[in-house]
Amino acid sequence: MTEPDALDRRVVVVVVPAAGTWAPPGRDPEAWRLALAEDTYEVLAALDRVEVAVAVAGGDEDAVAEVSALTWPGTPTYAVDAARPVLHAVELAGPAAAVVAVSYDVPDLPGLLIGKLFRALSSADIAVTPAEDGTLAAIGTKTPVAGWVSEIAPTFDTPLSALEARKPRRHAVAIGPGWHRLRSAADIARLDPGLEGWDATRSLLRHS
Repeated sequence: MTEPDALDRRVVVVVVPAAGTWAPPGRDPEAWRLALAEDTYEVLAALDRVEVAVAVAGGDEDAVAEVSALTWPGTPTYAVDAARPVLHAVELAGPAAAVVAVSYDVPDLPGLLIGKLFRALSSADIAVTPAEDGTLAAIGTKTPVAGWVSEIAPTFDTPLSALEARKPRRHAVAIGPGWHRLRSAADIARLDPGLEGWDATRSLLRHS
């Protein structure tokens, strides 16, 4: 039976790859991956009226434990299918009014942008925060997930145009303000040293 407060639950899930991909020159890819994930998690953990979880795409028990060590006690952390990490993370979030999956590489993301996605999901099937490189920084869905969204099984690399082309009605896709992901050395210039937060990422950039 669905819990009475399930329709009021809003869940945010940080989706972290199981292994490092790239890192700035002179930095360890694994340390970089974990620093980005920790800072992104901290941004979301500070939000009001949301529950936060962490999903490790393609991870085993060791990978899940490694990422879990970065979180506050009691934060759900679990492995998800690397082929469909977003929708699998939504499924494992449990009964909720809406779930927003966030890519791990947005350590300076303003929490306000996540709030905008949840508000948009009151009428849209899916709401996204586009990234400047043409990918997606965050993907929110109503639950249960609309059939057409399940068919596409969007990931953070899904082009926005693919969602727009398949939407069954005008307002089925909501597009929030854009942001930037840290996917190359050039992206580091987008970090604002004057802003609070992204402490783990900042520390790693300061020390080789």
